Amino acid sequence: MDKNKYLVGLIGADIQMSKSPALHETEGRHLGLDYEYELVDLATRGLPPSALPDLLNELESRGFAGTNITHPCKQTVLAHLTRLSEDAEMLGAVNTVVLQNGERIGHNTDWYGFYKNFERGLPGVAKAHAVLLGAGGAGVAVAHAAVKGGIEKLSIFDQDERRASTLADQLNERFSGEVARPVRDVGAALATADGLIHATPTGMRSHPGLPIDPDWIQHHHWVADIVYMPLVTELLALAKRKGCRTLAGGGMTVFQAAAAFELFTGLSPDTERMSRHFDELCRVTA
Repeated sequence: MDKNKYLVGLIGADIQMSKSPALHETEGRHLGLDYEYELVDLATRGLPPSALPDLLNELESRGFAGTNITHPCKQTVLAHLTRLSEDAEMLGAVNTVVLQNGERIGHNTDWYGFYKNFERGLPGVAKAHAVLLGAGGAGVAVAHAAVKGGIEKLSIFDQDERRASTLADQLNERFSGEVARPVRDVGAALATADGLIHATPTGMRSHPGLPIDPDWIQHHHWVADIVYMPLVTELLALAKRKGCRTLAGGGMTVFQAAAAFELFTGLSPDTERMSRHFDELCRVTA
């Protein structure tokens, strides 16, 4: 077996525009690896999310070193793994699966990706209160990163009220305090908030539109999005027009990808080089 050869992938729906293949493969070449990143798109294959176990079996049989996991499989994948890393177990969501020695080991690099992106992209913003839209697989990781990053109070909204309540309870237990609460009225929560974190698929090319009433965004808010295709979502464009400080999802993508790359290969990628490459990819496809 060639120790410099790696076959990895991404399982999810509507992922043909993903920049992960180029990002991973280019960094692999810089490090002297024969590195191939394959998209396993449920939509392209005409498969439902319930096909996930068969897809994992397929990748194992083909000798994949691992795979990234994205919407809508970040939580359903848990039932099909051998074990979880500490982060993945704590967050209850997986975006990276290492296939090694007959094991399927689930990891979560999303929280680190958001944490680093927020730290670099929105330095000095007010952190007394933020609103989080979305308590799914990505929202769980982003919520953890937000509190780790200094958000003192997090109001969480999800279409599934139970998911929002569960996530708030988990955060309060994990951080030993009343750091989070579920909310039903996003407009009222934003009226007293410093910023908004968006962690739903709304705004992706396959899910266009705004996740909230545009009147709820005010110039004093900062707005962070995790969607990166397009890099400037309708939400970020609206926020920019209102004079808000904004954070695109591209940086989160780079840092979570770098962490996943290291899990797959055992090698430390150059995150600055990956960031520059990501910016180039975005300029080409803008």
